[in-house]
Amino acid sequence: MKNRLRVLRAEFDWSQAELADRVGVARQTIIALESGKYAPSLPLAYKLSKVFNKPVEEVFIPEPTE
Repeated sequence: MKNRLRVLRAEFDWSQAELADRVGVARQTIIALESGKYAPSLPLAYKLSKVFNKPVEEVFIPEPTE
């Protein structure tokens, strides 16, 4: 699953650590999310969308299925 976390984080001028603190996860989780190595749980996806004031669909983009 692709995401816009890095772009949104830059728009808010937040570090990975700041975003992690805002949603209650470790900085390593944000790193894994941004690199696409980790798909968030539904509650985490909602927290991230809420902190950016965006719908989940604008933060996370599902991969097209073949």
